[in-house]
Amino acid sequence: MGPLSVNEIISSNTNFFLAFLIGIGFGFVLESSGFSSSRKLAGVFYGYDTVVLKVFFTAAITAMLGLLFFSLFGWVDLSLVYVNPTFWHSAISGGVIMGAGFIIGGFCPGTSVCGAAIGKIDALVFVGGLFLGIFIFGEGYPLWEDFYKAGFAGFPKLNEVLGISQGILALLIVLMALAMFWVGEWAEQKFPREEY
Repeated sequence: MGPLSVNEIISSNTNFFLAFLIGIGFGFVLESSGFSSSRKLAGVFYGYDTVVLKVFFTAAITAMLGLLFFSLFGWVDLSLVYVNPTFWHSAISGGVIMGAGFIIGGFCPGTSVCGAAIGKIDALVFVGGLFLGIFIFGEGYPLWEDFYKAGFAGFPKLNEVLGISQGILALLIVLMALAMFWVGEWAEQKFPREEY
């Protein structure tokens, strides 16, 4: 988990075991929050249910502030935190494909596995599509490797791109989250809720 394995504080086997337990806990929380319901998940796009927005924004803020304060206290070295490389073409096209699938069917990869775990047929279809997509991507990789790697932008961090400190960025994101929560509450009152 994070720098614990890298710094050999825990073994790689313990790291995998902890990841497994955290994954089960995450799935339990998703199911308990109703995230195995495609109607609840799609509700954020139609305005009648913004719980997904609130939960995931809260999780992102908690992780961001946790890392920021842990770094300030010297408990985490942020230079050891992996930042995915940015490839603009594949990031944008992948986002459009996943977003379209999310709107049409109401599941993302994580929530589809959560729904499949409790036996939802539509979620099982999504998981099947997920594996089919992985297979097609892997087998056809030489065909679209150039597109996949196009638009390489390095390993950018938002605060560096904007030229501001990590603390100011964290404050701006928290303020943005509060604004999004307010908009979510407004949308839930403006649009009728469906029973599900």
